[in-house]
Amino acid sequence: MSAEFGGTGRQGKLSQWLRGRRPKEAAADEGGREALLLAAAEAGLPLAPAAYPAPGYRCSCDRVGCPTPARHPVSFAWQTQSTTDRAQIERWARNQPQANFITATGMVHDVLDVPLEAGAEALERLLDAGIDVGPVAESDDGRLLFFTLTRGTPEDEDEWWPCELDCHPETMDEHPGLRWHCRGSYVLVPPARLPGDQTVSWVRGLEHPLPDPLTLLEVLTDACARHIGEEPDHANAAWPSRR
Repeated sequence: MSAEFGGTGRQGKLSQWLRGRRPKEAAADEGGREALLLAAAEAGLPLAPAAYPAPGYRCSCDRVGCPTPARHPVSFAWQTQSTTDRAQIERWARNQPQANFITATGMVHDVLDVPLEAGAEALERLLDAGIDVGPVAESDDGRLLFFTLTRGTPEDEDEWWPCELDCHPETMDEHPGLRWHCRGSYVLVPPARLPGDQTVSWVRGLEHPLPDPLTLLEVLTDACARHIGEEPDHANAAWPSRR
């Protein structure tokens, strides 16, 4: 990894480097937000409305002590509600102008979710090696999201990998390394707002095709292992549990 990332202000330099690679996004007004959501749906990402920040670092759901403020769906039926239907997404976006949106993983795409520092290192290595990297989003709370093809679909039940870690967001702080969002999980889709004027935005846009996650896994696992001070275990560490 380049010496650019060493020394004081490392986190800020990482974000500057990522912003330098970020595609031009639509304007952050209502029309721009809707255009980005529709582009995600057109790329095959099923969407559903999510909570949004409320004053005082609270969540719009008004749940006392919400463990994931502005990061969760508004409906318990989000898995069946998620859709790529343009008309429905337009209605949601216009009727709920403050809402974030989640994309349900494991149907069309998975997401490999890693710490920002590890993800920036891995992204640079992957691009320098000429490996196809798909869309990547940055969350200002310190994560990079690598969007990939799914490894388990409803039509392939024997290969279904439930993502128990990500079905319980309140446990995420206990798992600082790689999270594999597959069937039964979700992530925020850009553009999204988090408490404290933080955002989720694209680093690499949806014009990049979704890759097979296995083409990224070894580099991401290595970077995450160094990030948390462990030796990488390619055989076991990063794989979702199988049922």
